[in-house]
Amino acid sequence: MPQPERSRVYVLTVDQIASRSNPDRAGTTVEELNRRHHERLLLAADRTAGDEFQLATDDAALALGIALDLVRDGGWSVGLGQGGVRLPLPEATRAATGEAFYAARDAVTRAKKSALRFALESSDQQRGADLEAIVVLLLHLRERRTAGGWEVADLLAAGATQTEAAERLGLTESSISRRVAAAGIRAEVAATGAIVRLLSELDGTVGVSTPDQEDDR
Repeated sequence: MPQPERSRVYVLTVDQIASRSNPDRAGTTVEELNRRHHERLLLAADRTAGDEFQLATDDAALALGIALDLVRDGGWSVGLGQGGVRLPLPEATRAATGEAFYAARDAVTRAKKSALRFALESSDQQRGADLEAIVVLLLHLRERRTAGGWEVADLLAAGATQTEAAERLGLTESSISRRVAAAGIRAEVAATGAIVRLLSELDGTVGVSTPDQEDDR
């Protein structure tokens, strides 16, 4: 008998880059993500196999924010999947299933072969592809940001004003303004807001998976 699904769920499947030659970071990263975001996760970050982990949320802003942070870290391939998930949700993420998890699996497989180590898959395939293209442009902007630009970006993201950022960094307000412009911070804020809105509007209504259909996966 078909099982109910919850739509508009975002799943991140994340795999450590070059794990055979680098220390295993999956465990500590899972702990940190759960400590910071546990109240906003449908399913906590959970190690699935080796150096890979998954998490699930219905919060588009959180899903995007975590994905951007992990790509910035430089040590991960990040797949963002959107779609339905099988209900009732299990206690452990690794026991969950549904279209969002299949999408995230496909996405991380592609991410491993992409220059920026990110990919997005959705049950709404065309709009998902369009969104991936926009996120990749944002990632290119962030990749070009200098350490000085990140100093300012992080302070502003934490709630500081430009005046406060100038005081903390020992710079003039005009210097901060130039860093903001050079780092594309205003463009990033606008793009991030747009991406979150578009993610939230993705059609999460998918065909309900039957056990036989899931076996075919």
